[in-house]
Amino acid sequence: LEEAAVSFRQQFGEQYQCTATTPISRRTLETILQEVYGYVIDTTLIQEHPELGKYRTVFFQGKQPRLLINPALYERQARFLLARELGYQFLGLTERSTTSTPDQIQSFQQILNDFKAAYFAGAVLMPRTAVLDDLQRFFNLPTWDPRPLEQMLTAYHVTPEMLLYRFSELIPQFFGIKLHFLRFHHTRGSRTYQLIKQLNMNRLLVPSGIGLHEHHCRRWLSIRLLQELEEHITEQAVQNLTMDDVPAGVQMSEFLDSRDRFLCIGFARPLVLSPNVNSSVIVGFRVDAELKNIIRFMDDPAIPQRIINETCERCPLTAEQCQMRAVTPVLLEAQQHERERKVTLDRLKAMFRAERNS
Repeated sequence: LEEAAVSFRQQFGEQYQCTATTPISRRTLETILQEVYGYVIDTTLIQEHPELGKYRTVFFQGKQPRLLINPALYERQARFLLARELGYQFLGLTERSTTSTPDQIQSFQQILNDFKAAYFAGAVLMPRTAVLDDLQRFFNLPTWDPRPLEQMLTAYHVTPEMLLYRFSELIPQFFGIKLHFLRFHHTRGSRTYQLIKQLNMNRLLVPSGIGLHEHHCRRWLSIRLLQELEEHITEQAVQNLTMDDVPAGVQMSEFLDSRDRFLCIGFARPLVLSPNVNSSVIVGFRVDAELKNIIRFMDDPAIPQRIINETCERCPLTAEQCQMRAVTPVLLEAQQHERERKVTLDRLKAMFRAERNS
């Protein structure tokens, strides 16, 4: 897929003025779809049908394929979706989702092809060589500085999700670092933080299954960024926000029991198609002897340090030790009561056994 993205730029670069390093404009992507693949691109129909407002795109197959794009999207989101559409065509992927986000999954091949097209889009918009150079310069910084990350959002004209997901594709292979990628959603005014997406390469304790109805630790960077966003951004500011206004955050997280440490970097922003919903994305790196050799700013004392746990329901910290607790540790208390019952039963069994043998 990386080589396919390179081939795409080589094949169309001269004719459409998109070299191996220059950003590809939305207009260029639309023109290639129209002139090479015969597409009709519509940016009004979704708006005219409010019931379709949750979709980013809708695709109709035919002699002249038709792609509906939601006009409420940020420009850089529309750009990614156009690049993904080119991925389906350039890679010859026919079994695919026709709506974004898809309403239903018909087969594993559909999932695989959707993944391939999305990967291709990211690789076309954020060329491997350029991103690796940017990452190397970022990792070589002696102290933490969010500006290079924020400058990458602007230079590649992408969202935080696109940028960090691209990191997750390249960093493990080219820097030898395992990482995790987490995306959380939070409805403004609520106390619920929902884990939407995860890629977990470094054995991070993420209670996504057992924790569906539990409260994730409020000290995680993912949740801290969402809380800070809700505290500091007004409704008017949400409407005027651009992707260039999204600040990057950092945290060194240490698990309470295992003492495993993770350097986490991420962003939080409002969602454009989901009113009152904020989203955070982070990548985290397990701290070991090798990480310091790769990320020079890892030990910067200016980076916030936090002791974290899995969920509030499982955490032994007292209210005095953690003022961010969302609920009481009911599961931890239940486990303690279970252990106490077992100890009592074992003691009684031993006592009765001794009486029988006397």
